Amino acid sequence: MTAAAPEQALREALHRVGYLADPELATTVWLAGELQRPLLLEGDAGVGKTALAQALARAQGARLVRLQCFEGLDMAQAAYEWNYGRQLMAIRLKESQGSVREGDVFQREFLLERPLLQAISQDGPCVLLIDEVDRADEAFEAFLLEVLAEYQITVPELGPIRARQIPRVILTSNGTRELSDALRRRCLYHWLDYPALAREIAIVREAVPEADARLVEDAVQLVQRLRREDLSKIPGIAECLDWVRALHRLHPHALPEDMAVLLGTLGCLLKTREDRFLIDAERLRHIAEGPRQTGVAADMNKAPAL
Repeated sequence: MTAAAPEQALREALHRVGYLADPELATTVWLAGELQRPLLLEGDAGVGKTALAQALARAQGARLVRLQCFEGLDMAQAAYEWNYGRQLMAIRLKESQGSVREGDVFQREFLLERPLLQAISQDGPCVLLIDEVDRADEAFEAFLLEVLAEYQITVPELGPIRARQIPRVILTSNGTRELSDALRRRCLYHWLDYPALAREIAIVREAVPEADARLVEDAVQLVQRLRREDLSKIPGIAECLDWVRALHRLHPHALPEDMAVLLGTLGCLLKTREDRFLIDAERLRHIAEGPRQTGVAADMNKAPAL
């Protein structure tokens, strides 16, 4: 029996932990590991970027270290800061013994490790998720370049701290601002889009196996048509999963025909006041009565594993 190609083996490992990656994505993730390069994932919110990093950590038995980016994020929050309380205690102890040297208080043991330093300090496998890097300032991007290129952090008082074991690094971006060319050059790149109908049905069936196949097909098709509406916040895969779980509890075999009941469940999908008012009963009926593909779930059962 021929062994699976390594990228296919990774795809199957991700599938076993509940993440259905297409061949192109699996190959890119595998190459990022082989080349020891960070992977930059861009795409709309809710397409599964963060979930991929979480699944990769589970599939490889690695520790997940997550840095959630935001405006104003600085080195003290992202990499390290000195434990001034412990340093002060060390100074007082040395003074009681007669002398204090600079090297006595600037030692690795007095560093408080934040996510970036935690990741490069791991002795075992680690996945470093730098989530929503586009929300951080450009100045923080400049600091990241050393971490991404050299897998080290330079502490002025100690010098460079190099990775004990190079972590798998995944950066995600929702495209709220343009990232620098310098950051992009250091990464492999993949655009993650909303899944096609068959793949999203497979994702939902994997995550909500108790839901009826007809209900999953109808719900996913409605969500995909809803994404074509002029919404301020397009429902992602997570919202689709929540909606199917809610529908399964209300009408376990099919979408409810009563628009009032269906409208009552839209809080799982539509997360702004404007979107909720845009999709009224009449508009929802029009979307729900759109063209429907049948038998997609059955075809997926006959198809090769994703």
